[in-house]
Amino acid sequence: MNFVDLTNDIRALAPGLRGRLEANAQLAPYTWFRVGGPAQMLFTPHDEQDLAHFLAHLPPEVPVTTIGAASNMIVRDGGVPGVVIRLSPKGFGDAVAAGDLVTAGAACLDKKLANAAAAASLGGLEFYYGIPGMVGGALRMNAGTRSNTNPEIEGETRDRFVSARAVKRNGRIVTLTADDMAFTYRHSGAPDDLVFTSAAFRGVPGEEGAIRAKMAKVQEHRERDQETRAKTGGSTFKNPPGHSAWRLIDAAGCRGLTLGGAQVSEKHCNFLLNLGEATAADIEELGEEVRRRVMAQSGVELDWEIKRIGVKA
Repeated sequence: MNFVDLTNDIRALAPGLRGRLEANAQLAPYTWFRVGGPAQMLFTPHDEQDLAHFLAHLPPEVPVTTIGAASNMIVRDGGVPGVVIRLSPKGFGDAVAAGDLVTAGAACLDKKLANAAAAASLGGLEFYYGIPGMVGGALRMNAGTRSNTNPEIEGETRDRFVSARAVKRNGRIVTLTADDMAFTYRHSGAPDDLVFTSAAFRGVPGEEGAIRAKMAKVQEHRERDQETRAKTGGSTFKNPPGHSAWRLIDAAGCRGLTLGGAQVSEKHCNFLLNLGEATAADIEELGEEVRRRVMAQSGVELDWEIKRIGVKA
């Protein structure tokens, strides 16, 4: 599907824009599933001030969606109307340690954040080494790592969060505290219209070798138990209170289940896979079929952890 090209109108409203603004830009190459339709407009800001300038001049009726690594996201086949904002590592990807704080841009890879902390002999952030996303996504969903066999590698964003910077829909730059973020399990209560640009995390002083050894355990856990070389979107469903999502899915007989070009992973059945030719609709409908079967078998309703954006074809 092709949307109406509004890029010239937007450039006229925001003179001096330094970032890249594209019409009908394909989003599938940016996603881990490698599926989905285009963005009506894709904006890649040069820096925080450029992002603020853009949003301040963007008509309020134009919807805004933000993506990062898109490692935990389905872009629907009909594409995404309005503007999709994608922060690039070039402008938002640094991670700098000072004292016991590590400050990272929203497009900094979680693994890079963990490495920066380790290089500064700061522990407590090792769990990020196993999360294949960016800091902005970690803030939005309180990203973390859980292990049934090794509690020492567990952690989540709220454990180490100090503050974040973000740009509001009206272009105003704000700073958020932990109270503002209102973190819960795999969720942040911060307003949906905020575009995070950076955050600060507090580490625990330690010995670099021991910190890196724990990071190696995080990586070992991920390699052993998760899909790391497939077209996937990570954990599909949140763990319901008192349950493990994968156990419920397995008990419902969904391991290896296929629909179109999509499959429930046989290695970790809380992961959905694009076998090569799947559509976004295949993947989402497979997820819904898993939800139906789990409800029928156990009476437990699974909630999506993967974010789904855009319109169906």
